[in-house]
Amino acid sequence: MRIDKYLWCIRYFKTRNIASTAVKKGQVKVNGQAVKPSREVYPMDKLIVRKNQIDYQLTVLDIPPNRVGAKLVDIYRKDTTPQEAFAHSELLQQSKDYYRKKGTGRPTKKDRRDIDEYLDDSDDFFTDSNNDEAFN
Repeated sequence: MRIDKYLWCIRYFKTRNIASTAVKKGQVKVNGQAVKPSREVYPMDKLIVRKNQIDYQLTVLDIPPNRVGAKLVDIYRKDTTPQEAFAHSELLQQSKDYYRKKGTGRPTKKDRRDIDEYLDDSDDFFTDSNNDEAFN
């Protein structure tokens, strides 16, 4: 089965066209090599799929006959993605929530106080007498 069709069948991409585009962009690797959408997939192939800034690591267990339901996906692939990848994406999401959107204007008085407090705390860490001994 083609790699783009396989990724669509196991529900990593909503449409086959999106899966094909992702493979063309190099976001999918089979056994460590970037491939074309027409590359055949076989059982025990190792896939790395980059989606939403997470590198999913998959092992092909079997080839599905056609698109399968969400509950049956685990029959055809084994997900070996490390938990650190999800933790990293969670940190990225929290950092995006913190920053102000472009065009929202100048920081408010409260925002300025929060920024000043943060900067003062980081300066205290580097100028603390206990830390001076560690750096000498």
